[in-house]
Amino acid sequence: MRILPFAGLSVSLLSTTALSAELPDAAALFGSRESIEQASISPDGTKFAYLAPLTGQGSALFVTLLNGGAEPKAILIASGKPERLSNCKWAANTRLVCSIYGITLVEGTEIAYFSRLVGVDDDGKNVTVLHRSGQDQLGYDLIGSSVIDWLPSENGTVLMARNYIPERSTGRILASRRDGLGVDRVDTRTLKSSTVEQPRASAVEYITDSHGNVRIMGLRKTASSGSDKGVIEYLYRQPDQRDWAALSMAEYRGEGFNPYAVDKKLNVAYGLKKKDGRYAAYTVDLDGSLKEKEIFSHPDVDVSGFVTIGRRERIVGARYSTDKAEVAYFDPELQKLSVSLSKAIPNLPLIRFADSSVDETKLLIWAGSDVDPGRYYLLDRSTKNMSELLPVRPHLDKVPLASVQHIQYPAADGTMVPGYLTLPPGKESAKGLPAIVMPHGGPGARDEWGFDWLSQYFANQGYAVLQPNFRGSAGYGDAWFQKNGFQNWRTAIGDVDDGGRWLVKEGIADPAKMAIVGWSYGGYAALQSAATEPGLFKAAIAIAPVTDLDLLKEERRGWSDFSVVSAFVGSGPHIKEGSPSQNADKIKVPVLMFHGSVDRNVGVGHAKRMASRLKAANVPSDLVIYDDLDHYLEDSAARTDMLRKSADFLKKALKL
Repeated sequence: MRILPFAGLSVSLLSTTALSAELPDAAALFGSRESIEQASISPDGTKFAYLAPLTGQGSALFVTLLNGGAEPKAILIASGKPERLSNCKWAANTRLVCSIYGITLVEGTEIAYFSRLVGVDDDGKNVTVLHRSGQDQLGYDLIGSSVIDWLPSENGTVLMARNYIPERSTGRILASRRDGLGVDRVDTRTLKSSTVEQPRASAVEYITDSHGNVRIMGLRKTASSGSDKGVIEYLYRQPDQRDWAALSMAEYRGEGFNPYAVDKKLNVAYGLKKKDGRYAAYTVDLDGSLKEKEIFSHPDVDVSGFVTIGRRERIVGARYSTDKAEVAYFDPELQKLSVSLSKAIPNLPLIRFADSSVDETKLLIWAGSDVDPGRYYLLDRSTKNMSELLPVRPHLDKVPLASVQHIQYPAADGTMVPGYLTLPPGKESAKGLPAIVMPHGGPGARDEWGFDWLSQYFANQGYAVLQPNFRGSAGYGDAWFQKNGFQNWRTAIGDVDDGGRWLVKEGIADPAKMAIVGWSYGGYAALQSAATEPGLFKAAIAIAPVTDLDLLKEERRGWSDFSVVSAFVGSGPHIKEGSPSQNADKIKVPVLMFHGSVDRNVGVGHAKRMASRLKAANVPSDLVIYDDLDHYLEDSAARTDMLRKSADFLKKALKL
């Protein structure tokens, strides 16, 4: 038993019988998937459900009593070939709803993702598919469905946004012509359903007040050709009315009020809107006046979203990240509680409320840090007892992990670029280390302080790792994002390169033993840097990289978002100049690439094209393709193999 140093709170550890066994080496330790991929507690707070990995991309849903009276029991299993489990939540005290998703081929060649919802009793019985599309339909139902209101008082009945595809005309009088996204009230046990909102072909989103009333609807604006214009028109209803009225026009690039939730009691919509080029949190009155009120903004960074709690997903705060993730709480009691939790578990400063009982007296809490991948706790607010349930990566509990420092370094034009520096475990300062610059994916993303399995692995192997939030990263406002990391690649890649120069100038990195490693856009940055600054890094590793900007656009041809993606990537000289595969002959260092064969985010054709161009230019290179894996390579064996091959490649390339 462990005792937390906070008045009245004690902690005990739940059995972890079902978790992974000890793994043999560093690559397997860090490459292994999380032992707890997602977790939730029942409405009455007596049961705990969590997803744990199986072989390959498979997962199992486990359920156990929180009083410790029984071992966890697997009640639902997905093999990962292709069905995969995610996001299981309680619809009642004895009933769960899970998302099943996977990859399918449209017309035999086009990669597409599908998702479905299934219901299951907490003993594994009465498995029901809550929405299934037929094989005789006029389109491909890839959207599937989602729960938009858990209706806590209705014991297993939920509101679902469900996508309908009209059936083929085969002479059947009763063939359905319903088309688009609608809302149904569904009993997850019996599948009895009733229509709440008729399907609309242009609908992309519905938002309820968490009491069963649909209050906001989002409609995608399209051109006459049917292509997406990159704008969503939001409509709303006043209480107890059925007519829709205009709320806002929200552009994909961020302009306009984007609603996230509705508070029935306050009769307001919570959402994000730009203020001085940065996202801020607002409420909008839904009484007909549309009066806006700013409720939180930060002068340096964007508000990234909202924090919710309870079965009705009550908005209680706004999320943002400076040097680390933070929350501005609107609820005074939860603000006070978060301070108390920080004192109770001081070594785990990243704390979030993962779930709660319906009365919010029992809270499922996740807490982690840079040197702890995270742990789940159960807090009983009535007794002030807090129990540690399960660690997220128990196989790393006895492995020394590296601390992560928030740093800034100067770009060539004097701009200070934020980032994170991870030194090998036990190194408070370092000189002349082998080093890796690791740009993040996106480009509309950013790195945050915390545990990162990829950077931690390389730190474990003795490397200093720099993760720069280069210009083109999201989270710092429009001026920092610029057009994006493709159209403004020179600035983005320049900032990445300047990170390497800073490591050398500070004496942290040995200039002859410095490499660049990246995933997705980060892989693009690694290859583009190798082409434009061939002497800076001595080796490049690119995982699922974009390598040709023209190809990136062409991959979306025939899909509704083709025009949006094309506008994002842009046109002009930067297409050729900013495509690594079109400049492969300029690369002078060895290259290693990894890619999944069914990656829809960035097609494997990017890596194949790059490999072909590198071979033609006589650049030492290798490409490893993992069959049946997508952009994220969520397979412990594949990730372990990738880490081992990467370590061997760097040792040889950097002559370590």
